[in-house]
Amino acid sequence: MSVPDYMQCAEDHQTLLVVVQPVGIVSEENFFRIYRRISSVSQISVRDSQRVLYIRYRHHYPPENNEWGEFQTHRKVVGLITITDCFSPRDWPQTFEKFHVQKEIYGATLYDSRLFVFGLQGEVAEQPRTDVAFYPNYDDCDTVEKRIEDFIESLFIVLESKRLDRATDKSGDKIPLLCVPFEKKDFVGLDTDSRHYKKRCQGRMRKHVGDLCLQAGMLQDSLVHYHMSVELLRSVNDFLWLGAALEGLCSASVIYHYPGGTGGKNGARRFQGSLFPAEAANRHRPGAQEVLIDPGALTTNGINPDTSAEIGRAKNCLSPEDIIEKYKEAISYYSKYKNAGVIELEACVKAVRVLAIQKRSMEASEFLQNAVYINLRQLSEEEKIQRYSILSELYELIGFHRKSAFFKRVAAMQCVAPSIAEPGWRACYKLLLETLPGYSLSLDPKDFSKGTHRGWAAVQMRLLHELVYASRRMGNPALSVRHLSFLLQTMLDFLSDQEKKDVTQSLENYTSKCPGTMELLTLPDGLTLPPVPFTKLPIVRHVKLLNLPASLRPQKMKSLLGQNMSTKSPFIYSPIIAHSRGEERSKKIDFQWVQGDVCEVQLMVYNPMPFELRVENMGLLTSGVEFESLPAALSLPAESGLYPVTLVGVPRTTGTITVNGYHTTVFGVFSDCLLDNLPGIKSSGSTVEVVPALPRLQMSTSLPRSAHSLQPSSGDEISSNVSVQLYNGETQQLIIKLENVGMEPLEKLEVTSKILTTKEKLYGDFLSWKLEEILAQFPLQPGKIATFTMNIKVKLDFSCQENLLQDLSDDGISVSGFPLSSPFRQVVRSRVDSKPTNPPESSKVGDASHVKDGIGSHVARSGFIPGSHLPHHQRDLGDTLEAILNFKYSGGPGHVEGYYRNLSLGLHVEVEPSVFFTRVSTLPATSTRQCHLLLDVFNSTEHELTISAQGNEELILHASECQRMAIQVDKFNFESFPESPGEKGQFANSKQLEEERQEARGLEISSKLDIHWKIPSLRRRGEASVEGLLNQLVLEHLQLAPLQWDVLVDGQLCDCGAAASCRVGDPVRLEVRLTNRSPRSVGPFALTVVPFQDHQNGVHNDDLRHAVSFVGSSTFYLQAVQPAGESACLGALLFLYAGDFFLNIRFHEDSVSKDLPPSWFCLPSVHVCAQEVQA
Repeated sequence: MSVPDYMQCAEDHQTLLVVVQPVGIVSEENFFRIYRRISSVSQISVRDSQRVLYIRYRHHYPPENNEWGEFQTHRKVVGLITITDCFSPRDWPQTFEKFHVQKEIYGATLYDSRLFVFGLQGEVAEQPRTDVAFYPNYDDCDTVEKRIEDFIESLFIVLESKRLDRATDKSGDKIPLLCVPFEKKDFVGLDTDSRHYKKRCQGRMRKHVGDLCLQAGMLQDSLVHYHMSVELLRSVNDFLWLGAALEGLCSASVIYHYPGGTGGKNGARRFQGSLFPAEAANRHRPGAQEVLIDPGALTTNGINPDTSAEIGRAKNCLSPEDIIEKYKEAISYYSKYKNAGVIELEACVKAVRVLAIQKRSMEASEFLQNAVYINLRQLSEEEKIQRYSILSELYELIGFHRKSAFFKRVAAMQCVAPSIAEPGWRACYKLLLETLPGYSLSLDPKDFSKGTHRGWAAVQMRLLHELVYASRRMGNPALSVRHLSFLLQTMLDFLSDQEKKDVTQSLENYTSKCPGTMELLTLPDGLTLPPVPFTKLPIVRHVKLLNLPASLRPQKMKSLLGQNMSTKSPFIYSPIIAHSRGEERSKKIDFQWVQGDVCEVQLMVYNPMPFELRVENMGLLTSGVEFESLPAALSLPAESGLYPVTLVGVPRTTGTITVNGYHTTVFGVFSDCLLDNLPGIKSSGSTVEVVPALPRLQMSTSLPRSAHSLQPSSGDEISSNVSVQLYNGETQQLIIKLENVGMEPLEKLEVTSKILTTKEKLYGDFLSWKLEEILAQFPLQPGKIATFTMNIKVKLDFSCQENLLQDLSDDGISVSGFPLSSPFRQVVRSRVDSKPTNPPESSKVGDASHVKDGIGSHVARSGFIPGSHLPHHQRDLGDTLEAILNFKYSGGPGHVEGYYRNLSLGLHVEVEPSVFFTRVSTLPATSTRQCHLLLDVFNSTEHELTISAQGNEELILHASECQRMAIQVDKFNFESFPESPGEKGQFANSKQLEEERQEARGLEISSKLDIHWKIPSLRRRGEASVEGLLNQLVLEHLQLAPLQWDVLVDGQLCDCGAAASCRVGDPVRLEVRLTNRSPRSVGPFALTVVPFQDHQNGVHNDDLRHAVSFVGSSTFYLQAVQPAGESACLGALLFLYAGDFFLNIRFHEDSVSKDLPPSWFCLPSVHVCAQEVQA
């Protein structure tokens, strides 16, 4: 026997072998259609008996195997069923002849045969025949199963007759010697009368009868015969047949213990008639041993016709443990015979199947290992493939998955052996796929994304390489790319640097002809290969959705830019809405993207390859809204560290967008990498809201960009920064161009400013602008530019910290003089000058001859300060002012939904000192309603500077020079100032209220003075302010007294030092008027007029009784004056001589006048020039 049946199992010993074959030309489809119906009748119950007959069908069976039918009856073909097509009666004789020829092949062993004829009708088909069945076609053949049952019953009749015939041989008849084919020549010339020969014949016949009983459904009988055969054959050392008897004993015991079978067939076999309940209960009793044969049960011929006594007396079935031991013994006997290799191999397979049922894997592996080394004849390549495949299945059956995969892989390699003219690459590929589970491999890359690596990487890589090669030889490049991509993705950590280069080079060669895709690949057998995204090329460790730049971030309106925004609730705040949206917000990122604007996602990646990695077409994968991804290409250096990569895209619709992952093209393989499938990735969230489109403004200014980046305490980001250097008091125009670079019109704009914290007080409006001109251009269409002008006015404190000058004498005329503090901490640089140290007396400040009438005239010019009187200090830097200009703008659909954008401009102003007022004092003027304000002005710049007040004469100051200027000003009626908003309760105490009032007075005074400076060499100009310089005492001298006194001589108001003229001898009318500007009632008052003459030498003559005479009394009386009321008193004087006379009006000191401040009683000086009457 040369062809092994690897599908054999122990229960096949009880089956009858029936061969089903076609005769003539029959289509394969029709043949197997009938074959399946025939093979469905695999067991029938014998009539009038509890026995069951089992049939094993084969459509191909080697005739040489049939020669071993005497050795084991289940190998003998006992039935033949042939199928043929015959459509003409003329072809029938030839067809029937072919049927007889087919029978002759198995004729020696056939019990019965049948011929199924399809297509023949008529007279021939109507003739009754038992061995032939006629059917008109393959569809109209309902009685096929019934005819098969009848056929099996006929087989049983023959089987039963043979069993009875063998079991009831007469005593005088000789028992024939049953032989296997290779034994026949060995038994020629043997002594047939010897006891040894007879026992051999008896043992072999007993074993043969056991086979027949097992096939006839008599399990207990077969066990008895097998036991007796074992004893007989063991005594004569007939090892080959002893092995067969032991194998038969094992098979019967297996059938007894495992009714479900060991071959994996569905459904339990039914054993009727030969299985008793008591015996069934003891089937698995481990102590059951071989039966002890009663010698009285045997006759001289060795066969007792009555076996019922033996059945009743013996425990015939082997225990599960003994079954394996007997299998081992049988196989050891088979191994002694070279020609019994097939029998030995099949016995090993049967034992393995039994051990698999018993879950004894290690013992099963020993049987399989023995089967591997069994030497058969020279096998064909197909037989080798079958052998290795069956070994693989058996190893899989016992749980040896890797061993199973090994033999499956050997079978695959055998399919493409060099000796095969046409290698079967498809079969090779299919077998290789089946080996994957055994090597802990799958074709799904998700199985390798989590946890530690399972299996031997080196073996897995070898197998994947073989899959790649096999798929290429199959002519399927897409399959090769998929497997090579899988190898690179899953085995990257185990590849050496050289292997990485080789694999990627091969992959690029494959993808140049067939690019890798993310589509499912479906094989012809229905297996699908999932896509393999390159999540490790490059490796992504962190994904972060980036907020828009500060200037493009959308913000929700708070009714600042317009009232036409859509709201879902009339309430400003609804706790119900806020609570319901809480969970939704927790899943989203707390910023928004804008429809139509470029959005960014940052990935931290690194390249694990030992060479530069080129990544092409890298973009974002999103869901939720329509999104236009803008692919990028990057090149990562070899084995780079974490490398930031920014992917961009544009959302085209509104809603909630989710970033699901990214796509790449690496080595020609397109990959969709989802974040959920990336191991160890860190992400701060992947869902963000997209709001409707808004306009986009781009800003440009007339000032240069600043290197200083403002950092506001609120944390707001500044879009751009500009800087400028200004002198204190200077005004600079800032021209801002706003270009609408978006796709939506600009409809609303609001400009606000915020000055950052500064140590120094800022006077006036630092930033000022007008929106009317720019708003007139709205709506600003895309691509249009609007120009916006802003004034930057720097006005800090102009006082000085140190008294830089020597005290300039006021000759006792100065009412107030004091040093002032400087925010600039400016110290004059010492200079050597040729001017005299001590100015001449004629140039002293206090010299009244130098006090000129008119605003802006200077009093004196001081020389440069001697260097010996000044400390040497470095020049300090000026102050710094910083402000933020905010442009809130909106338009388009975003404005309708209530969103706006904020464009911020940071302004950095370096303030350099221009002029200082080092000393402030006042001098009375000739008019009681005026006074002189004396300012010591210091030029702190390095350039020549001119300064002027109210547009009058300019005063020239050289660098670091100080001069005094006198400004004649009208006194101020501070009580008439309008009440400031702060006086209505904004200030918490009187001190703050007083400070506010003083600032308002300083502003009024400064605006009236209108002091300007100019640096001609730089063409720079600005203004100087006395705000913050004037203390309370100076303010009092600059303030009009609450009681306003006016003196009129002959109706002419006497003030400003002008002399009233009159004639000698003519009475001169004198009127004194009082206007009460105070909030209280004043008076009555008594005034005395005292005339005197000034001789201009310091001597006053008060005794003028002979020169001046009063018409009436020299004392004037004023009644009480109510607030805002007026009063006047009249008198007259008579000048008797010509000359210049002065009138001194004095108040009588009484209780009423003592209650009022002296400053309230300032009457103007009266100068009367009496002239002679000309004839």
